[in-house]
Amino acid sequence: MKIDLHDYGFRPELETSSGELGRIVRVDRGECDVVTSQGVLRVLSDSQRSQDVLAPVVGDWVAIVKDPDLGYLIHEVLTRFNTVSRRDPSEQVIEQVLVANIDHVFIVHGLDRPLPPGRLERFLIIARDSGADVSIVLTKADQVQEFMEIKTTIQAIAVGVPIFTVSLADQSLEGLGAVEDLIGVGKTVALLGESGAGKSTLINALVGHEVMTTGEVRTGDKKGRHTTVSREMILKPGGGILIDTPGVRAVGIWDAQEALERVFEDLEDLAKQCRFNDCMHDTEPGCAVTEAKEKEEIDFRRVERYIALRNELEEQKSRDRKE
Repeated sequence: MKIDLHDYGFRPELETSSGELGRIVRVDRGECDVVTSQGVLRVLSDSQRSQDVLAPVVGDWVAIVKDPDLGYLIHEVLTRFNTVSRRDPSEQVIEQVLVANIDHVFIVHGLDRPLPPGRLERFLIIARDSGADVSIVLTKADQVQEFMEIKTTIQAIAVGVPIFTVSLADQSLEGLGAVEDLIGVGKTVALLGESGAGKSTLINALVGHEVMTTGEVRTGDKKGRHTTVSREMILKPGGGILIDTPGVRAVGIWDAQEALERVFEDLEDLAKQCRFNDCMHDTEPGCAVTEAKEKEEIDFRRVERYIALRNELEEQKSRDRKE
């Protein structure tokens, strides 16, 4: 069956003469499922490349060759337009690429649970660092009566980021249409969020039938089991590509200081006006941040999260230097 690679985000600059062009839709223990114009192929990843910074990931465009003994092999990983990356949880300073060549990142949070301090900032940092468009999708709105405080806090932190509230229970599709409008033909969307946030359920609703396994959430702490164990690309009927990712528990920050400046750029600029260079924005005199907060020029929630995250990053960098 012939496949139109434009549905999978093909761009003219992706042409290659070193093998058959394809895009990785799934990676599983050294092997990849790669969609090509001829269909989906099971492909071996070169063992040396798999240990390299260009280890193939879902979303990569690759050149495939056929070895007479081994079968199909990845010959080349084409230059990436962008990546969604995090600090490798097993290392201190190693970048772990989650997915590649993304147009839009959905940060998914379930309203049936508290918003953990610092988690939203981490996901914003990862998403914005990719250079892709970013939106926040709040799921499970049907399971809580009052969620405006959570939404208000998110709005204070994620200034300018579109926020969509979705209810999927009992076939209620409130907000789903607005999310669907963001997904066009050939556009690739990656979903980020902790386990149990509702990513798989959201994908099933967008696709129109169950393509992803969903799991129960523990009632005590609302934490979910890892129903998605590998990253996988799903082609949406009507156009668009969705990539579910395993629930992220340990969210590290790659290039933390630069990313912090992107999430809280306005406060970083304001802090330069403080009387003291090492101002902690607490009780110090001449603090421009505190003054703006007291005048209600900046939401106090945003200031609190900025200070907490900045202090945490400083502690993290201090630990890194010691190690």
